[in-house]
Amino acid sequence: MEYRKLWIALAIVLLASFAVLGGVGYRAVLSGPPIPARVVTTDGRTLFDGRTIQDGQNVWQSIGGQEIGSIWGHGAYVAPDWTADWLHREAVFVLDRWARDQGAPSFAALDVEQRAALSARLEERMRRNSYDPAQGTIAIEPARAEAFEALAAYYASVFGEGRDEYAIPRGALVDPEKQRAMAAFFWWTAWASAAERPGETVSYTQNWPHEPLVGNRPTGEAVVWSVVSFVLLLAGIGGMVWYFASREQEAETMSPPARDPLLGLSPTPSQRATVKYFFVVAALWVVQVALGAITAHYGVEGSGFYGIPLDRWLPYSVARTWHVQIGIFWIATSWLATGLYVAPAVGGVEPRGQRLYVNALFAALLVVVVGSLAGEWLGIQQRLGDLWFWFGAQGYEYVDLGRFWQILLFGGLCFWFWLMLRALRPALARRDESRPLLVLFALASLAIPLFYAAGLMYGQRSPLVTAEYWRWWVVHLWVEGFFEVFATVVIAFLFARLRLIRVAPATRAVLFSTVIFLAGGIIGTFHHLYFTGVPSVVLALGAVFSALEVVPLVLIGFEAWGNIRLARGAERAAWLGAYRWPIYFFVAVAFWNFVGAGLFGFFINPPIALYYMQGLNTTPVHGHTALFGVYGMLALGLMLFCLRALRPGLAWKERALAAAFWLINGGLVAMVLLSLLPIGLLQAWAAVEHGTWYARSAEFLQTGLMDKLRWMRVLGDSAFALGAMLLGWFVLGLWTGRSFDPAKGRVEEGEPGIRPGPRSHPSAAE
Repeated sequence: MEYRKLWIALAIVLLASFAVLGGVGYRAVLSGPPIPARVVTTDGRTLFDGRTIQDGQNVWQSIGGQEIGSIWGHGAYVAPDWTADWLHREAVFVLDRWARDQGAPSFAALDVEQRAALSARLEERMRRNSYDPAQGTIAIEPARAEAFEALAAYYASVFGEGRDEYAIPRGALVDPEKQRAMAAFFWWTAWASAAERPGETVSYTQNWPHEPLVGNRPTGEAVVWSVVSFVLLLAGIGGMVWYFASREQEAETMSPPARDPLLGLSPTPSQRATVKYFFVVAALWVVQVALGAITAHYGVEGSGFYGIPLDRWLPYSVARTWHVQIGIFWIATSWLATGLYVAPAVGGVEPRGQRLYVNALFAALLVVVVGSLAGEWLGIQQRLGDLWFWFGAQGYEYVDLGRFWQILLFGGLCFWFWLMLRALRPALARRDESRPLLVLFALASLAIPLFYAAGLMYGQRSPLVTAEYWRWWVVHLWVEGFFEVFATVVIAFLFARLRLIRVAPATRAVLFSTVIFLAGGIIGTFHHLYFTGVPSVVLALGAVFSALEVVPLVLIGFEAWGNIRLARGAERAAWLGAYRWPIYFFVAVAFWNFVGAGLFGFFINPPIALYYMQGLNTTPVHGHTALFGVYGMLALGLMLFCLRALRPGLAWKERALAAAFWLINGGLVAMVLLSLLPIGLLQAWAAVEHGTWYARSAEFLQTGLMDKLRWMRVLGDSAFALGAMLLGWFVLGLWTGRSFDPAKGRVEEGEPGIRPGPRSHPSAAE
């Protein structure tokens, strides 16, 4: 077969990569930091038990979890990282306590020799792993027990009385039992970050966070594997360039036809039914942008929005939960709707009842979106009682929605795959040159529900290590992995349908890029897990394979310039100008793929870099430029392409669309370069010099310079928001007809586009 070698390579990559990801992940989960049956003092008192730690994890999840501060560096950025904050405060408390035992008012009042002796004692005691597996106990000194009681009272005050500088409203958590349980959980995450693994000289979290007081410094593995990743990146780039230079290039593009191939084709009932999906996509995007502005402003004015006490109705944790979750919703909805549009066009037959099923899926998605958002608000406000996990917010970033809504969404994705398969079946039965691309399209469609199911693999009481492992399957493999494969195939189909590219070379290119991307991308999932209680082998694998993820991105310019030539195709075929702006969004995807996913991604991916930068504003630099810049921009491009293709004979009024495109991209650049990146770099400097706790502290973040840098974000955010509103206004105009320009173009009649298949006439319901 023409594609045999590529299919074999893809099969080997998938089997080998998932064997490593699964096998090493299983070992990592089993070797995670133990949750003791009891935490006791060396003089025989029981401080709390293991159930209290697990209850505390659930309390933390129920009030927002990773959307209100962070644990082990994963989560939101306004409040502290609770692990780093607890560890530092406990160390300072113990040092002062010992100093008072020696008659000094504080540790700082001691002379140099005395401070050195106490510092050495603290490091030895904090790093000593006193877990007894036979008894299931962790034994700590009375001074550390005193520190626990003092810090438990402090955090009870933070969450009970509120803190503006942390954007935590008064009454966020007032139950004393829950407050103490959450303190126990914070203590356990800090204990695991300092206590050394049995038989090793590094902590369970690879010595993260950076905390000189307890001897938490970068490990040798972090430095060595970072250097290896740099070398492999250069080698991979060189190999890729060598490969492309040595092979004979086969032209993928072809001379465009004189007339739009879609002109006069009649959209099927199910294709017309996808239009409502795209209107919802535009509406959700505008809402998400507004929530992003509110969330960012909480970093300046922690309890309100320009004097309005917004936190009474919309606390920061809810606003950020919605901001992240709605982003996932509208991006996924755009891609799913594109699949529903493309499938009948590819299959050539409208399956019976397809429109009814497309409408039913739309209604189900609305239920999940509205129900999950309402549940998140109620759950974080502590109004769902013990049902918070099922109907509220799980507290894990990107998979916040309650388990009930998560199961419904998984069911909807399975139903969507069935709709895709029944529409693609006629084309799959044909053995023509498009079949390999169709098979890859079907496999990528299957991967979407399959890998979202990873989010169901942990439970309410699962240890944090287990939840983090499976959560990153969803974030990295579902969002960043197979959705990208799916989108790549869809774009190839769209261009092939316009007769702009040749199917055979495009198929080879898609297969090759899929093999290269997944070769690094699957095992590269580990780079999210360096410091989450996993062994050092995860650090090594994550460093190596996340570097390989960047390799194919260095040649992304070929894709960008190919799309630019298509967008400027009016010189070859005037009708191509109608698709200019959807294609320009694809060009923006290529740009942000290189900058956001490539440059800013690798900027934080090496272990030694992430050791200091985890949980700082360098992460949202990558998050905004990669998640929105690549996947969001791609979703907008697909939306515009499908809306364009549904009515190809009508010209658009493009002024608002052009302004929206440049404002969105320019706003994103300004947001990153004027605010997020400078704040992140200054935080990284503070983390290197003083420790992670300081880089996330109010003492550092609530300074005049930081306030100015946060206010600088207004420039980029305002441009971005204006672009979002203009694009939403344009899409709304496609619904009302206002965005069409009848003076420039009319629908030309032609032959029907897709014939009805056997027994596929529209039903009464359609």
